Amino acid sequence: MSVLRTTRTDRDESQLLGANVRVRPPELRDWQDWAELRTASRDFLVPWEPAWASDAHSRAAYRRRLRRQQRDASDDICYSYFLTRLADNALMGGITLSNIQRGVAQTCNVGYWIGEPYARSGYMTEGLKCALRYCFGSLGLHRVEAACMPNNSASQALLQRCGFRREGYARKFLKINGVWRDHLLFAVIEDEWRRPD
Repeated sequence: MSVLRTTRTDRDESQLLGANVRVRPPELRDWQDWAELRTASRDFLVPWEPAWASDAHSRAAYRRRLRRQQRDASDDICYSYFLTRLADNALMGGITLSNIQRGVAQTCNVGYWIGEPYARSGYMTEGLKCALRYCFGSLGLHRVEAACMPNNSASQALLQRCGFRREGYARKFLKINGVWRDHLLFAVIEDEWRRPD
């Protein structure tokens, strides 16, 4: 049973399909796979994420998360996705397009996570490229921004592989694992992404 029923993601699913991955909205039936992957990858993920609530992976918390994601997608302010492997439908991670701004900006922020067993295998690179194709296609955005901590070389390399350019340094930008952390700021512009250097 699908809890998320977003009109935009349903309209052009082909943009969220890669050679090896599918980027799709979370469903209620994903809870156990999601909770198990996040729990097994805890030590791998915690250094890069906001502090986890004590009930972060409970079924009730997951249901609340899906309801919020449905509201955000209906309001065209945020779209949340899971990254799955085409070969076996394994849930590998997630991608979120948040803080969508329309009007003169036409921009959003992208965030992502991947479970430790699937890291450094090229899956997130392919998934993020699918998400960018969707941003610049169906969503009609002009700019996509991302931020990562200076010591996260894997995330910096991922962003650069996907066409992002470093644009700045933000001091104490996000509260990660309970501490305000500096971040590097990256962005990719639609016309540059379509015509890479």
